[in-house]
Amino acid sequence: MARSVPMTSTVPLPRRPLDPGAPAAGDSSAGPEARARHWYENDLGWPTVPGPPGRPLRLLTGVRFDVLDVPAEAGAEALRHLAPGSPVALRGDRMELLLAAGSAEELPGLLDWLEWGALPLDLRVLGAGDTLEAPRPPAGRAAAHGTVQGAAVWLRPPGPGRGVEASLPAMPAGPATPVGREGSAPDLVRLVDTVAAQCHRVRLRRVCAGHPAGRRDQPLAFS
Repeated sequence: MARSVPMTSTVPLPRRPLDPGAPAAGDSSAGPEARARHWYENDLGWPTVPGPPGRPLRLLTGVRFDVLDVPAEAGAEALRHLAPGSPVALRGDRMELLLAAGSAEELPGLLDWLEWGALPLDLRVLGAGDTLEAPRPPAGRAAAHGTVQGAAVWLRPPGPGRGVEASLPAMPAGPATPVGREGSAPDLVRLVDTVAAQCHRVRLRRVCAGHPAGRRDQPLAFS
């Protein structure tokens, strides 16, 4: 019997109205956090919250997008399942894949459906009520963001005015075809299946190499 895939429909929220008093990204008279916040909020329409003192501001997840945080090695294998305009950030040895808002709620059921739910996987998802440290803006806007050791950078940066949210992996709005047939399954299903498989391979390789499983690998965490 064919398994039914959980479904969700994501409608992007309207962009924040342009604040005429906000500093432009290239305004040298404004501080780096103010210029970065202007880029995220006014150019992209993404809500932000202030970061701790001395740290970059943070992006509010669960509004315009959710985030899947995975080992960079696992994330690299999944890039082929992403649309060209789908943003991806890199933070050290971790990759942060942006998903359609609401995906965090779908992940537990989707992993169970894909038969990965019972295994410890080194991934976490950020959704409603969570925040993500804002990556440094891409080339040409780097001065708008403070440089912090170990801060995230955009591997695939978002672009203003291109309908970023429409490019994010999401669950289908209708019945899906069987998983495993390349090009037939919805983007989020293929993405999650690939990432979970790679996380499992990375974990097994570390165990075989003698690395304590508890040091780098952690149970699946949903915020």
